[in-house]
Amino acid sequence: MKKFRKVLDGLTTSSPGGTIGSPSCGSAAGTPTSAPTPKDIDIQETLVAENFQLCKTVRHGFPYQPTALAFDPVQKILAIGSRTGGVRILGRPGVDCYCQHESGAAVLQLQFLINEGALVSACADDTLHLWNLRQRRPAVLHSLKFNRERITFCHLPFQSKWLYVGTERGNTHIVNIESFVLSGYVIMWNKAIELSTKTHPGPVVHLSDSPKDEGKLLIGFESGTIVQWDLRGKKADFRIYYDEAIHSVSWHHEGKQFMCSHSDGSLTLWNLRNTTKPFQVTFPHGKIQKDGRKESCKPILKVEYKTSRNSEPFVVFSGGLSYDKAGRRPTLTIMHGKAITVLEMDYPIVEFMVLCDTPYNNEVQEPYAVVVLLEKDLIVVDLTQSNFPVFENPYPMDVHESPVTCTAYFADCPPDIIPILYSIGAKHKKTGYSQKEWPISGGTWTLGSHTYPEIIITGHADGSIKFWDASAITLQMLYKLKTSKVFEKPKPGEGRAADLVEEDPFAVQMVSWCPQSRIFCVVGISAHIILYRFSKYDANTQIVSLDVRLQCESDDVITPSENENNPCFPEPGSHSPQPHHQYPASPSSGTPEGNKDSIPCLKVKDRVVRVPPGYQAELVIQLLWVDGEPPQQITTLDINSAYGLLAFGNCSGLVVVDYLQKTILLCMSTLDLYGAADPYQRLTRSPRRNRQSTSELCMRGLSNFYSDSKKRIRTSYQSLTELSDNQQSIDMERSKSPTSDHVNGHCTSPTSQPSAGKPRVPMGPEGPRLTRRGPGRPPFRKAQSAACMEISLPVSHTEESRENSFSRSRSSSVSSIDRDTKEAITTLQFGESYGRKTDALPTPCLWVGTSLGVVVVIPMSVPTEQEERMEEPVTIGPSGVVLLLKGSVLRFGFLDCMGVLIQSPHEVWRDLNAPEDPDRPRRRKLINFSPSSSQDTCGEGHLAVVCSERQAKVLLMPSQSCLFVHNITESSFVLRADVVSVCNSVCLACFCANGHIMTLSLPSLRPLVNVNYLPLTDMRIARTFCFTNGGQALYLSSPTEIQRITYSQEMCDNLQEMLGELFTPIETPEAQNRGFLKGFFGGNAHTFDREELFGEAAAGKASRSLAQHIPGQGGVEGMKVAASGVVGDLARARVALDERGQRLGELEDRTALMMTSAETFSKHAHELMLKCKDKKWYQF
Repeated sequence: MKKFRKVLDGLTTSSPGGTIGSPSCGSAAGTPTSAPTPKDIDIQETLVAENFQLCKTVRHGFPYQPTALAFDPVQKILAIGSRTGGVRILGRPGVDCYCQHESGAAVLQLQFLINEGALVSACADDTLHLWNLRQRRPAVLHSLKFNRERITFCHLPFQSKWLYVGTERGNTHIVNIESFVLSGYVIMWNKAIELSTKTHPGPVVHLSDSPKDEGKLLIGFESGTIVQWDLRGKKADFRIYYDEAIHSVSWHHEGKQFMCSHSDGSLTLWNLRNTTKPFQVTFPHGKIQKDGRKESCKPILKVEYKTSRNSEPFVVFSGGLSYDKAGRRPTLTIMHGKAITVLEMDYPIVEFMVLCDTPYNNEVQEPYAVVVLLEKDLIVVDLTQSNFPVFENPYPMDVHESPVTCTAYFADCPPDIIPILYSIGAKHKKTGYSQKEWPISGGTWTLGSHTYPEIIITGHADGSIKFWDASAITLQMLYKLKTSKVFEKPKPGEGRAADLVEEDPFAVQMVSWCPQSRIFCVVGISAHIILYRFSKYDANTQIVSLDVRLQCESDDVITPSENENNPCFPEPGSHSPQPHHQYPASPSSGTPEGNKDSIPCLKVKDRVVRVPPGYQAELVIQLLWVDGEPPQQITTLDINSAYGLLAFGNCSGLVVVDYLQKTILLCMSTLDLYGAADPYQRLTRSPRRNRQSTSELCMRGLSNFYSDSKKRIRTSYQSLTELSDNQQSIDMERSKSPTSDHVNGHCTSPTSQPSAGKPRVPMGPEGPRLTRRGPGRPPFRKAQSAACMEISLPVSHTEESRENSFSRSRSSSVSSIDRDTKEAITTLQFGESYGRKTDALPTPCLWVGTSLGVVVVIPMSVPTEQEERMEEPVTIGPSGVVLLLKGSVLRFGFLDCMGVLIQSPHEVWRDLNAPEDPDRPRRRKLINFSPSSSQDTCGEGHLAVVCSERQAKVLLMPSQSCLFVHNITESSFVLRADVVSVCNSVCLACFCANGHIMTLSLPSLRPLVNVNYLPLTDMRIARTFCFTNGGQALYLSSPTEIQRITYSQEMCDNLQEMLGELFTPIETPEAQNRGFLKGFFGGNAHTFDREELFGEAAAGKASRSLAQHIPGQGGVEGMKVAASGVVGDLARARVALDERGQRLGELEDRTALMMTSAETFSKHAHELMLKCKDKKWYQF
């Protein structure tokens, strides 16, 4: 104890006057240095580099831009391919696997090897891949790259090892699935059609074997030509030439007729007895016009013809509607007998598939459901009920119901919070679903031993909030909250509404949640904050509204012509105005709405409202318009339930609100916080020349995602996902303004400084255009949501190009500050700390970080007794600058002198709407984690961890001595940082703009891991990336999907146990007994030997130049991933033993059957011999 206090005394004397500008706080990039402190402060750090490993865990949500669909009817698992080369494999809830083709080429088609634990994918780069699904993380076993022909269609018959591949040239090749090499057997297009035909039949659009005879292959060409090819005789049995283009073909199970869908909206039924003309032609949606002609219809893109024992056949198709009505929604039509049911879909249909009981195509199909893959949803329709209800989807496919604008991730939550949220949310679930179980029920999944309560919160563009149960790497929605219900609906054309956001005024910027007290805060795009309390009871309440007038003085602002870079950087988690928009007219304009002053952006409901159980709004805080200018968006927020205080800031200043007394305690500009202790000398400014442009002066750095006035957050979400694949380059001269760098395709540091003397390039009314686009991505005509915005950060190889890519960082010198006058509040943190160096005991404090790297500690006096707290005022006294860092301050964290993370004080939850109990009055119960409470043996004080976008420092409080410094990066900047607990210790986790994820030990800031995880970072990831405890993190990998990752070695080791099994050993259903007559007269379908025809001995080798075989990593690397030690080896051995035992059992059964037959035959032969032994030859 005495020894430690002497150490503290030595620290305070060694670095008087704090750390600002002290030489002890500088270091070269990437090397931690420490202040001249004695080595007696020795916190045992347990984390080492071996504790960390980065890997993806699971992906949630709807597959972005889906392209293909496949289903295994025996294993009952579903696969979805996407335009970016991803494959999602789904089974029962918990069985959800994501695979990615290395090429990133779009998936054209998927084919399961039914009940074999394998999947074939055909991609747009004309490559076939064979995936091994018998491991928890599937891997590619083989690939086959076609060099001279483009793949258009694939077909794999059930229980066959030969895959038919149709090409754009009209040829059909055959691939051996086991070796993944081409057979020498090829069906050339000119052999398939008649020699007299003068035109090319077009690409192959359909391949299928006849249910009646597997030796007959039906080939459909795009032009309308259909050929049945005799594989044995190598000739065409018949050829059909139809005038309309073919889109799909479907067989009747008896193999005597098939149905085609065409481009004119017709369905044709063909009978094999007469192929000269169709047996039946129908236009399901084509009405007869007055002149007697059929009205023109859209193409029927796919048809499936399925039979049923006890009812009429089902004909299911997509498209075919007439052209007469514009704007009609996409439809799926189900024809059952004479009944026609049209199901309207919310989004275009990508693919559908009818699910049947049997995998055999020559048996009665008995369809029971239809899986419909839409552009933004997955629907399963129940065919067993006459009204065709849909199944309730157990997967979280509606993450993107409204575009995601922010995320938050909470691990190790209180265990009671998930059941309570689920019980409240369950009351608002939709009804009318099918009562049957979800049909995609394959795979196995068990709750792992390494699970704890986890919650993910997503904020959306329509103002809704969704709480998700993310425990055990699953995702299930618990509760949905609509923040828009707090406000009156803005009427279009009204004065206030016309100048503001017309479409998404309630969009969520950020959230702050205290799971212990269940207090929840939402920050919205319209500069508003809503505070919610949780209650299990409904209530009648009137929402209290506080209006705050927060604006910089005119002396603190300069005009755009005087400055290019305005350092008002919101924390990554907020929004900033965009440069290309119109602001309300200035007061001199003379318009009636010109002089807006002291009005909020939205109108809060001023009447008593009935609120249901769950989160109930208690307080709304809104920033006001000032002198005709809209309020700047809120950049950071923190709430503390123990103190009853809420703090937020923006480019203009800081506000502290007492939400218990519903009063504003503090509202001042950032400069006023410093008082006489301003670390910068700011030059005097000339008066502004243009009042209208002042609101543009907030620096647009990385958080520059939403427009601040009209159409502030509106996304081009719908158009984004309805685009073609055409890539068009748009040439433009790159704007030199840092405020538009995110639009030009380069992400600059929030503290970037352009070279002096370059004027801002003016932009037209349409705004800037992109230099480079992704597939089918249009230029931004509107601001986009976090889900849609996408830019790339170039990874530079030279120091000069790095500087050009990310711009130059502002130094801490006075010269660069001369051009930086507006200073944003970028992070806030309540906690027990020391406001002044002379403080002996910790008091409630508010730590404030700014965009100029300044840290200020504000001590407060908060009454502790409940009665005093509701009556006595809270006093606040700023105490001056504590610290200066490079770049914007991003995060604070507090450790005690033993290196243990100090949690913020909080209030224990109490339901204010619960009935009063006279015996047990409700009183506030506070949990206070004071730094001194657990340090009786190791002295007073605590450690403060401060991280900016360039640098991290550890301070000793109250002396404010800098113990450790680490320059995190010089060439990039930190987007997101957090102090997290990993492996029973703590570390500082950082995510940089160049895609690096790194961890630093605490308190020494020793680098532990630095992984280049994402070589190109886009704005969506930057906006939604967040760390949490337990070594986990997440981000929005696409507009519709959440990707969870882990950087903990322990979780990587346990991941195999947590993932679901895709393949389970199931006995293949036996084929139905066809009967003697059917077998005798029905052809020789079961005697067809493909090996004899397609094998190398009979067909020879294919040309080597036609396709190239590429061995995959699934055989070696995949097994290593699946194994992860002895457990995987044992599991694999067990599966192999099961299969071997199953085969041995079948062999034993067959042997026993043969022995029985032999004994019976011997017995009958012996009896016959005895009977005929004594007969003469003439007696026979």
